[in-house]
Amino acid sequence: MISVLIMAIATLIITNLVMIINMILYKSSITDREKNSPFECGFDPKSSPRMPFSLKFFLIAVIFLIFDIEIALMLPMMPTMMMSDMMQWMMTTTIFIMILVGGLYHEWNQGALNWVY
Repeated sequence: MISVLIMAIATLIITNLVMIINMILYKSSITDREKNSPFECGFDPKSSPRMPFSLKFFLIAVIFLIFDIEIALMLPMMPTMMMSDMMQWMMTTTIFIMILVGGLYHEWNQGALNWVY
């Protein structure tokens, strides 16, 4: 147990030392207009280097991630059904699914699932 603690402390010390040495040795942190501009064969860029991002696409991506988390939370429900009291399992599962359906209804009601207005 002590050796694990010593190794954890040594790892923290080494990583902090490497970061401090990097900050000391990294002298070119001075920002320059030429360094921050995108390189396009020596010419000025024809368009903005940062294109606008669709907020609707971001919202759909977040909803997809939430859906993935919901699936990951629902997967252990079936194996635990045999190991627990059936009434308690049904109540817990019903409440969980009702919360998910309520969230889906809220997203639908707010128009978050409509791709085109």
